[in-house]
Amino acid sequence: MAELADDLAALATLPKVLLGDRWVKLTGRPAPKASAKMLRLALAYELQAKKGKGLSRKLRQRLDQAAAGKSSTQNIRPGMRLAREYGGKLHLVVIGENGEIIWNERQWRSLSEVARAITGTRWSGPAFFGLRKKAKAA
Repeated sequence: MAELADDLAALATLPKVLLGDRWVKLTGRPAPKASAKMLRLALAYELQAKKGKGLSRKLRQRLDQAAAGKSSTQNIRPGMRLAREYGGKLHLVVIGENGEIIWNERQWRSLSEVARAITGTRWSGPAFFGLRKKAKAA
């Protein structure tokens, strides 16, 4: 417990660059584009979740989705290739070894960001690339 308290206290003094590095180490995902204050809060939550003090944000979303019974979303995994034809053009997204999302030789923060760049409108990235499926009627 003292170790967690020390980890949480250390976040208060870290500059934003080091917070981003800590996020990547802790979650294995690129750091979100957020203020240092928000990144500290997110890191604190993730640290506590890893120590058994709560569920990760990703797991909470999956549980909420399952409870609603409306859809299910397949997780992205390193090495995945997602293809979608849109506007007469085939778009290919590759999931890198550390979960990074690569499209058009550029790294993106989310599949939704890629879907928005392709379509020019707000889309759910998992839905756009076929990772979100509607639940079958009972």
